[in-house]
Amino acid sequence: MNIHEYQAKALLKGYGAPVAEGVAIFSAAEAEAAAKQLPGPLYVVKSQIHAGGRGKGKFTELGPDAKGGVRLAKSIDEVVANVKEMLGNTLVTKQTGPVGKQVNRLYIEDGADIDRELYLSLLVDRTVGQVAFVVSTEGGMDIETVAHDTPEKIITVAIDPTAGVTDADVKAICDALKLSGEAASDGAKLFPLLYKAFVEKDMALLEVNPLIVMTSGRLRVLDAKMSFDGNALFRHPDVMELRDTTEEDAKEIEASKYDLAYVALDGNIGCMVNGAGLAMATMDIIKLYGAEPANFLDVGGGATKEKVTAAFKIITADPAVKGILVNIFGGIMKCDVIAEGVIAAVKEVGLEVPLVVRLEGTNVELGKKIINESGLNVISADDLDDAAQKIVAAVKGN
Repeated sequence: MNIHEYQAKALLKGYGAPVAEGVAIFSAAEAEAAAKQLPGPLYVVKSQIHAGGRGKGKFTELGPDAKGGVRLAKSIDEVVANVKEMLGNTLVTKQTGPVGKQVNRLYIEDGADIDRELYLSLLVDRTVGQVAFVVSTEGGMDIETVAHDTPEKIITVAIDPTAGVTDADVKAICDALKLSGEAASDGAKLFPLLYKAFVEKDMALLEVNPLIVMTSGRLRVLDAKMSFDGNALFRHPDVMELRDTTEEDAKEIEASKYDLAYVALDGNIGCMVNGAGLAMATMDIIKLYGAEPANFLDVGGGATKEKVTAAFKIITADPAVKGILVNIFGGIMKCDVIAEGVIAAVKEVGLEVPLVVRLEGTNVELGKKIINESGLNVISADDLDDAAQKIVAAVKGN
């Protein structure tokens, strides 16, 4: 689960991190009063969407010459003008895709005098099985570009979970970021508290880009991105309260109600599979035969008839879906349960696109019998290769 920048900064501020004063607003009428709460005379108006690259993004309604999704303002009147122009419009960035995201909230923040921009993030480094700091002197840029062009400028410092952030770790991070004086002293306080927040809140990612050294020589968290482990959210009701469902795909929200692993994609062949590995293989073979999957959907090993029905309904609710491939290997999951769920769903929502079903494993003959005697217009397949070819051909009208 992701949260907005202003929410992430509030959380970090609670741990003692240095962040600027700021006010989140949801309507243009709030802009003037919000700006007056800040010291000024420099303000920053930031679009709050779950996507990076906001500063370089473009508002589709405002034309190619309009300013991006993060803007500087040198007066309260300029803040208000920017708010009126940004709020309610669609911001397109590299991470949103061409559709973009509507800006429904803004963050008005006190400006900062920047000397240097740095990059810092924490994530789980699975190569060593530890939480690691990933840092670079190249802050404010796309870290992927830095990794590609100058990988030597990215330094990783793994943290021993039994020791936490040690003095040696702090020195390694400070050296990598070329911090000295007051900035290094601030780092010695900041790095352990970021690690503490990451671990205590079960984060999957904590990114500060940029972490700035101000002209005063002090550090400040200028931007913050947080992602949380969905499997641990039951332990954090305070974090759950920060969820903004308007930033999430409606189909993914519905899937989460049934504990289904669902991710919407850009293709036109809906997939219902059990097991993440098999789901990935199914998506790959669809692409191999010249089509694109519309989703990743893993119904899990112990799915019930109700979950299967819900999964099928979610797939058919996507107007982009022009065909459906059900690919089930019955281990814990029984083929007859899948068959009953598919039939129940089709009878409830109808079937207006081709449907290919490949069943194998536990109770496979019973599952096939249920499908064959259902009276549905279902294309049966003998194996995954056969299934992929048949659904791609059906969607292409071959």
